[in-house]
Amino acid sequence: MPTATAQDTPLMTGADYRESLRRYRPRVFVDGRQVDSVADERAFQPGINALALTYDFAHEARYAPIMTALQHTSGKRVNRLTHINTSAGDLLNKLEAVRLICQETGCAQRYLTQDALNAIGQVSARIDDARGRAAGQGEATGRWLDYLHRVQDEDLTLGVAMTDAKGDRSQRPHQQANRDSYLHIVERNVVQNGQRGIVISGAKAIVTAAPYVHELLVMPSRNMTEADADFAVCCAVPIDAPGLTIVARPAGRPGERLEHGDALFSRKYGQSTGVCLFDRVFVPMERVFYAGDWEHSGHLTYSYATHHRHTCIAARAGFGDLLIGAGALMCEANGFDPGAESHLREQMVELITITESVYACGVAASVYAKLDGHSGVMMPDPVFANIGKLMLATKIYDMHRIAHYVSGGLIVTLPGPDEDHNPETAGKLSEVLRANPDVPYEQRIEVARFIEDLTAGYQGGWYSVISLHGGGSPAAMKQEIWRNYPLGNKVELVERLLERGVAHDPARAITRTRQPGQCCDAGCSTPGQPVMVDLPTVAATLPSQRGA
Repeated sequence: MPTATAQDTPLMTGADYRESLRRYRPRVFVDGRQVDSVADERAFQPGINALALTYDFAHEARYAPIMTALQHTSGKRVNRLTHINTSAGDLLNKLEAVRLICQETGCAQRYLTQDALNAIGQVSARIDDARGRAAGQGEATGRWLDYLHRVQDEDLTLGVAMTDAKGDRSQRPHQQANRDSYLHIVERNVVQNGQRGIVISGAKAIVTAAPYVHELLVMPSRNMTEADADFAVCCAVPIDAPGLTIVARPAGRPGERLEHGDALFSRKYGQSTGVCLFDRVFVPMERVFYAGDWEHSGHLTYSYATHHRHTCIAARAGFGDLLIGAGALMCEANGFDPGAESHLREQMVELITITESVYACGVAASVYAKLDGHSGVMMPDPVFANIGKLMLATKIYDMHRIAHYVSGGLIVTLPGPDEDHNPETAGKLSEVLRANPDVPYEQRIEVARFIEDLTAGYQGGWYSVISLHGGGSPAAMKQEIWRNYPLGNKVELVERLLERGVAHDPARAITRTRQPGQCCDAGCSTPGQPVMVDLPTVAATLPSQRGA
């Protein structure tokens, strides 16, 4: 593997990232008003804080081995969240990195950059292959590689503009009464300022971190037919491209009760999402990964969804770590030792089991990953990735329930934080609302409000919905589990035990799907192969997994 060189571009710090936002002048609205400077907008500070941490952690000696990686196509050290995964070790390290940063921020958002870059690399190689180009030598792969290296060299953060407004869900894109319900190509072969390109229009909804990224990766949200060719487009658009308007919501609870501290977590870290409106936006061809190649839209959406669901597993494991720690602290502040109280211990073990079971699916998806023969990108196993994402989507409500159980009703029945500073009430409250004599009143109340913030307030509702629907609905995950699960192997197992004979009949629907990662009886990607040995031993000792 190439080593880092003296020509490496220094990775940005969090301060550099904040300053880099000033180079852009996007048209952004929040709370009904236009934003003058995204970098200085209070409504976005919790989201900017979260992304800044992904930059700063790459510079910390104890985190750098997991937060950076050597890009094999350039030999340069890059931020892990812009890296292309080529081994099971890469996937495992990605999980560790994402869990680490989400322990601190709840949702660090930047990991979508890596998910999308890996998926576009896969589809670019497939397009070249379909055009009869040798691996790595086609125009599509070359264009993607040039873009990848620029993103890595400049250490950019990319937003994923994938989910369309969709309009009438019963109709395909080309059947919509309003064509802007899906982003689409308006004109081809347009020349502006000496550059040839395409013009796109339409709406993309639910774009994570939209106001404070550097560029948007526009991707199709579904499989397309030939009649939908105008809607089959994948390209990169600067956040301040003429014709692009972003209508965003605030990130977290910026500045709320800042002086008294009830929004202890979400005033510091949060996530904005935005609706991106494209009105005849020109995109030069060097930024267009495909336009009209409808045959490849299904593969791109599938690849991205698999990468992203695999990543989401680690993100919610990091959130689970926060609830586990807060739940234990609340038990202690209430005067209980959960190890000695069976009903509390059972609840805490259930919370631990949910968190680590979800994460274990991510580990399994990494170990059973399969190398994409077209692009060399390592693809997480879709069954384990989708099971893990389905679990977190539905178990998030159980995680909140357990946090409420072990914490008691105090988390929502406390008097408001103003009373903490009211000379008429503060002294008495601190006397009667103290429980464990070894835990000061202020600490007990602080933990209670922390849990309220994460599970029972505005931010708690946000985490529930984003866990349920982020990365696709539970129905989509169930579809992928069924589509990829090796049902055929299980049927053949029972038929063999019943001595009925086993016939590999590809026309038989019930046995069509066979062992994940295997294209034949011998298999092509089985656990324990050398592809796994590059996992740095440091990963096993990092605090992201052990909660140090």
